[in-house]
Amino acid sequence: MAEPFAPCGVITITTDFGHQGPFVATMKGQILVRFPGARIIDMTHEVPVYWPAEAGFWLARAYTYFPAGSVHVGVVDPGVGTLRDIVAVQVAGHVFLAPDNGLLAPVVAAAQGALIHRLDLEAARRAFALRTPSATFHGRDIFAPLAAELAAGRARLADLGPPVTELVPSWVDDPVVSAERVCGVVITIDHFGNLITNIDAEHIRRFHRPVVRTGGHAFSVRRTYADVRPGEYLALINSFGVLEIARAEQSAADGLGLERGAPVTVAEV
Repeated sequence: MAEPFAPCGVITITTDFGHQGPFVATMKGQILVRFPGARIIDMTHEVPVYWPAEAGFWLARAYTYFPAGSVHVGVVDPGVGTLRDIVAVQVAGHVFLAPDNGLLAPVVAAAQGALIHRLDLEAARRAFALRTPSATFHGRDIFAPLAAELAAGRARLADLGPPVTELVPSWVDDPVVSAERVCGVVITIDHFGNLITNIDAEHIRRFHRPVVRTGGHAFSVRRTYADVRPGEYLALINSFGVLEIARAEQSAADGLGLERGAPVTVAEV
């Protein structure tokens, strides 16, 4: 059974909007119009444009650091204005709002007892006095107002639309795990040029001396960046519990010429 949702007033926002223009700000403005007491936190606005897989990856691994009762809005929405659905998901006392385009698939896959509701937009417009939405900015006109209503305790998932049992799957397959190896991909690259994979620590825990291979290179797994000399490469389990490939005090992405989607394999020496 899903853990009950008791709103705490926290709303996080994850988008691919960047910080150019008023897009993020007007979303926050619409939240505050409806719920002046909201505590709004930017998760990230630097998701690669049109790639919901990375937004879902980060949400699935970051939401547990927020108090139960938080509302998490994810807007990476290449299908905005089309017939694609909007979904609300309740997991572990948190609620998520996002397009049904694979963004929330990692959140649901990592949890038990998720509740999923598909937005009935016309019913929601009447119930919550939503303005006629722009065809190109549902983040401001739909997601932000509904997040405010949820965070203020004036709306429940059942008020948004009917329950459903399935979501559009993630754009990136889960790692393939066998007795001999684990195969995943680089899911994102951080500000330091670290190549962050979708391989969780638990996937490779059974290996006594794991070696990470990608792009024709091999790396041993260390504890932290300073375990090698500046300029040297290493692999490690990062602070979010996933495997990353790094270069001490330099960019691994630049040095190796690798990008998102690069295949990564881990096996015993």
